[in-house]
Amino acid sequence: MGRTKKSRGKNRGKQRKRQTQASLADKHELYQRAVQEPEADLLLARKIFRTHFGRPPLIMREDFCGTALTACEWVRMGANNRAFGIDLDPDPLEWGRVHNLEKLNEEQQSRVELIEGDVMSTHHEQVDMTLAFNFSYFIFHERATLLEYFRMARASLRPEGLFLMDVYGGSGAQTTSEDDPRDCDGFDYIWDQYRFDPIQCNAVNHIHFEFPDGSRMKRAFTYDWRLWSIPEICDVLRDAGFSQTEVYWEGTDQDTDEGNGIFTLRKSAIDDPAWVAYVAAIP
Repeated sequence: MGRTKKSRGKNRGKQRKRQTQASLADKHELYQRAVQEPEADLLLARKIFRTHFGRPPLIMREDFCGTALTACEWVRMGANNRAFGIDLDPDPLEWGRVHNLEKLNEEQQSRVELIEGDVMSTHHEQVDMTLAFNFSYFIFHERATLLEYFRMARASLRPEGLFLMDVYGGSGAQTTSEDDPRDCDGFDYIWDQYRFDPIQCNAVNHIHFEFPDGSRMKRAFTYDWRLWSIPEICDVLRDAGFSQTEVYWEGTDQDTDEGNGIFTLRKSAIDDPAWVAYVAAIP
């Protein structure tokens, strides 16, 4: 009897752990589906550029490119478009090579250059547009470091050039809270504002993903950010040598009271507890 019980326990220990949807999911794919809208970003960037210079931009640089989804979408949007994608982390960059770059045809791939490097020190030919999306430059907590980055961004541009970044804020961004799950067709996206320091304007945020089987990919992504305000950003841009800054503010859907995805040039805006905008800078 003793041997039988021991044998059964040993067999149970060897059983494979149950695979969950979370354990099988790919966090980079989930992020692209839940967070990124490269076509909308690029259409806005192209519209702003054409408004200022009367011609379409051709060469684009995507800073903090991650999986380089935006860079790949840019070359797909035009036969003469070229892109540089720069990121310090080799993991998302390699994922992007396999899952985004290789989905392009051979000719399109020849117009994309992905660079594993620091946006502060990576040099190449000057471009029409440099883009910093997904609030990536918030990793710079000190004004002196942000100024250095903005100077590098300006140096990356041709005389007729555009530097475009997104920014978010509002009173809701300065709280500790976890958003309700947002359905993303097969999984839920959860934005978790884990900690906020009002003295340092420092925010630590997480992204979680949940699945129909009840499993959760906890802290798939974590961000340690300084929440820069729009006036601060514009002041630093001017100190970096940019001659002009503009703010593109998102409109509101009257039925849902949520952002409608339409961004227009604004000088001022009414109070909003959770807003997203774009800041454009011209050399």
